[in-house]
Amino acid sequence: MSTGANIIAHLLELRTRLLHATVALLVAFICLFPFADMLYALLAQPLLAKLPQGGQMIATDVTTPFFVPLKVAMMTAFLTTLPYILYQVWRFVAPGLYTHEKRLVVPLIFASTLLFFCGMSFAYFAVFPVVFGFITAAAPDGVAVMTDIDKYFSFVLSMFMAFGITFQVPVAVVLLVRMDMVSIDKLREGRPYVLVGAFVLGAIFTPPDVVSQFMLAVPLWMLYEAGIVVASWAGKNNKPQITET
Repeated sequence: MSTGANIIAHLLELRTRLLHATVALLVAFICLFPFADMLYALLAQPLLAKLPQGGQMIATDVTTPFFVPLKVAMMTAFLTTLPYILYQVWRFVAPGLYTHEKRLVVPLIFASTLLFFCGMSFAYFAVFPVVFGFITAAAPDGVAVMTDIDKYFSFVLSMFMAFGITFQVPVAVVLLVRMDMVSIDKLREGRPYVLVGAFVLGAIFTPPDVVSQFMLAVPLWMLYEAGIVVASWAGKNNKPQITET
């Protein structure tokens, strides 16, 4: 098969995979759209639970009450179909991979997806109550905390991304070791720098209180250590067996 025919075949395959992923996303969004307000209420619950008696959220733009729940429904649809979307990505790249690469990619995709959801769950159930409790408690007397729903959605989305990406540390560590870009000994030597970097990231991505910074920095450090353990175990299991003659 000529180079031009190969390119056309790859483009057609890419179109098919994109079409499947898009259709799945649209179907999920259509199914979730009637529950958009309910989904936003669930997303807003961590802040609403910390507001003073009678406190509420506000909408400063005319179209915000419609579009923000729509965004939440779209985000939920994307998260719901993420495993299927990653499966389509896998179907596209799999023909170009060696057998040992296929054995590595599937567990990594599964672990990466699971860890991303774990990071979001940790942010929602553990971090948000602490952060919003600090914010409402720090408000000066006479100041009513009434957050705009669009800004709240942007804040929550950024926190979900921060913790979802942070929880990818074990996957990144395992990949670096398996690709021979860094050794286990070097990773162990870099622990002090990782610990300092974790607290720097905690100071950047969380409000300026010590508790929330610790809640990002400590899991990041623990996940780094978990990545070292998994990479060491995988390295031992993948050593070539020497047979005696």
